[in-house]
Amino acid sequence: MVIDEQTLHELDAPQLRELTQRLLGELRHQRALNEKLSYECALLKRLKFAAKSERHSAEQRSLLEEELDADLAAVIQQIEQLAPTGQAHSHKRQPKRSPLPAHLPRREIVHEPASTLCQRPGCGYQMKRIGEDVAEKLDYVPGVFTVERHVRGKWACAKCETITQAPVPAQVIDKGIPTAGLLAQVLVAKYQDHLPLYRQEAIFGRAGLHIPRSTLAQWVGICGVRLQPLVDALKAEILTRRVLHADETPVQMLKPGKGTTHRAYLWAYAPGAFEDMKAVVYDFCESRAGEHVRAFLGDWAGSLVCDDYAGYKASFGQQVTEVGCLAHARRKFFDLHVANKSQIAAFALQQFARLYEIEREVKELSADQRLEIRQRQSRPVLDALHEWMVLQRQQVAGNSATAKALDYSLKRWVALTRFVNDAQLPVDNNWIENQIRPIALGRNNWLFAGSLRAGQRAAAVMSLIQSARMNGLDPYAYLRDVLTRLPTHKASQIEELLPHRWKPATP
Repeated sequence: MVIDEQTLHELDAPQLRELTQRLLGELRHQRALNEKLSYECALLKRLKFAAKSERHSAEQRSLLEEELDADLAAVIQQIEQLAPTGQAHSHKRQPKRSPLPAHLPRREIVHEPASTLCQRPGCGYQMKRIGEDVAEKLDYVPGVFTVERHVRGKWACAKCETITQAPVPAQVIDKGIPTAGLLAQVLVAKYQDHLPLYRQEAIFGRAGLHIPRSTLAQWVGICGVRLQPLVDALKAEILTRRVLHADETPVQMLKPGKGTTHRAYLWAYAPGAFEDMKAVVYDFCESRAGEHVRAFLGDWAGSLVCDDYAGYKASFGQQVTEVGCLAHARRKFFDLHVANKSQIAAFALQQFARLYEIEREVKELSADQRLEIRQRQSRPVLDALHEWMVLQRQQVAGNSATAKALDYSLKRWVALTRFVNDAQLPVDNNWIENQIRPIALGRNNWLFAGSLRAGQRAAAVMSLIQSARMNGLDPYAYLRDVLTRLPTHKASQIEELLPHRWKPATP
């Protein structure tokens, strides 16, 4: 409410009292609104910047992050609008903005006065340019399609009456319109960025070209078949490593002809964290039965790092050695401590923290150094922890949560502590859990796999994409090059195209 001074002097006493009450009411409302917005701002900042233990899970955080940023900006903007004019920015220092990348193309827009004569009344003098201010703003133009025109000249010989033409290089889809670059874009968008084909259809439409999702699906299906030999070669090489990680996550799969879904599973296998190969192979199966693990491993012999799921146990024997996950054992005590602030759980967590601190120190050391430090530092901690667990187990009720946490570690103690005697063994299964995390994020967009074949195709393409990421490659550049070379590449040399061995083709 704005009242000029003259109007204020013209008001009588009752009107002034009424005006005063109205202004006090507005002030109380503004203070309450400001307090509400300040609280909301603090809450959003805590959600975004708080310690990891107070945040959402990694999957939830990736989905909420952009909404938190948007909400936070909106609240700050509202608070600034409530502040008196000229004071909106006085209470804070503006952060320094990083310069925009130098490699980006720049389009210069020049702003100059309409006249270079001074416009002050009575002056009209010719002004001189003494400098300039430059502000850079980031612009974006949606994807633009280009067309490759393959012009094949026809050369005729008048003497022998023959026509000669240079051959066109073989393509993944010879009679189709997509280049390897477009196919790589569709695959990466679908299996890394988790964009279903109907969304890609809309995106391409906005860029000026309508490509039906049925056509996109055909391209994906063909690429899945053409890329399968690479995945088979990747699996074969993974199974030559002595240490493997394994984990699984549920994925809904559509039942043929019924229109309903049932729970299928995507299994993940990767060489040990200390092995000389970075890769992961996903295996899509209709169930969580242990037979799928046995089918994947075949006659492989080595140490398998996994959780306590019974499906893995059928593979253990003379050839396969079980290696436990210390993170799972720790998680039992962490949940117990969160639930009731148990002193037993608190002590156990302290000992696990000591073991993980040692592992952080030996992570980059050689195998011999890692083994020596584990024997000297980790073994005494583990021996004391085991003795303490046995004593505590004798004093707690058999059906209590504390007993269950203790039993998980005590029953698997041999598997949990094998890493102390083998430098190549990791202490937990976190390496493969990190590789399976993109699948958990993708489920929110997939909703379900359309069929067993679709799930297996997705597993194959995601194996190549995630393996490329693990080796520091750009999945788009990798797939584009592989799809370009694959039609003429020798099958006997397919290993050269695997992500951990791939080298870009020389121009």
